[in-house]
Amino acid sequence: MGIEIERKFLVIGEAWKLHDAGEYISQGYLNRDPARTVRVRIKGEQAWLTVKGQSIGASRAEFEYAVPLRDAEQMLALCDGPRVEKIRRHVPFAGMNWELDEFLGDNAGLVVAEIELSSPDQQFDLPPWLGQEVTEETRYFNSQLATHPFSSW
Repeated sequence: MGIEIERKFLVIGEAWKLHDAGEYISQGYLNRDPARTVRVRIKGEQAWLTVKGQSIGASRAEFEYAVPLRDAEQMLALCDGPRVEKIRRHVPFAGMNWELDEFLGDNAGLVVAEIELSSPDQQFDLPPWLGQEVTEETRYFNSQLATHPFSSW
């Protein structure tokens, strides 16, 4: 079974923008049940179908499969609720790779940093552009941002 161990933080300031230009991502949810989300994601000319289990702290089951781009485009039309759109940047810091998501559309103004870990207790250095940790706050889950966008908070 695939396990994702990920911690999320809000991003503050502008220093993070000095890194790569990022990649546009469009994703939708075929199922947003917290016990089992099913996501379709398109990034460039590639697409994936991802199944995630319920989060327990920073961990949850995750299964991800590449799918043909045309299939993903058709699956997005079947999704429950609006799409989540964002620009993802990869920012190295202290030997770790951070993914910074700058959300667009109704979620504009929200920037979240994620770090994937090999164990829940793995130690890592905090970049100066990190704000509050939101790992266990469900309103920051992408599946929730699809139907309860940042602009409505």
